[in-house]
Amino acid sequence: MIRSSEGIEIPASLAEWCDPRRMALVVYDMQVGICSQVEGAAAIVERTGIVLEAARSAGMRVAFTRHLSLPRKWMGATQLRTAMAWQRRDSPDAVEPWFLPDAEATRIVPDLAPRLDEAVFDKLTMSAFDATALGFALRDCGVRAVALAGIAMEIGIEPTVRQATDNGFTAVLIEDACGFGSREARDRSMATLRFLGEAIITDVAAFCDALAGAA
Repeated sequence: MIRSSEGIEIPASLAEWCDPRRMALVVYDMQVGICSQVEGAAAIVERTGIVLEAARSAGMRVAFTRHLSLPRKWMGATQLRTAMAWQRRDSPDAVEPWFLPDAEATRIVPDLAPRLDEAVFDKLTMSAFDATALGFALRDCGVRAVALAGIAMEIGIEPTVRQATDNGFTAVLIEDACGFGSREARDRSMATLRFLGEAIITDVAAFCDALAGAA
């Protein structure tokens, strides 16, 4: 640990951050209807599964996020504009709510199914911290850091990583366990995160090794 003159302790290694008492794993939007749209999603499911098993074995808290759609009557201007862009529609009346709560598309892929002692946070936004109870739950459990894996880097994971800092958490981004729809947009996201320097960027192997070292 690095200790300031005021007694503030800052973990100096990934293994120190990966202490299950101070870190939780967030599996971002690994839903049937999202994975089916992303090239290479099977590899991300596999790598996220490795990360998930390591976190579970270490006794780390695990949270899943799910992106939801509201019923059409509750889709306002922002939701309709976003859906029109994603669904490539010219009219809001042509939009379909893809991710209703009970839809098959909304379900977490079976290979990563949450356990009974794992939390699931539903959201309408891109950032997992915006208008969800995730931040409250983490603080309530004394968690200081979140590790992130899932889909998609350029759409929701980047804003979640950045907002983690704004909410007082350190984000550990498991880069090779994060899928994307656009390589170019993904590269821009990674360049931004590296430039800012707030997140800890690692990979599956290093994360699993760090968990083993923290045990």
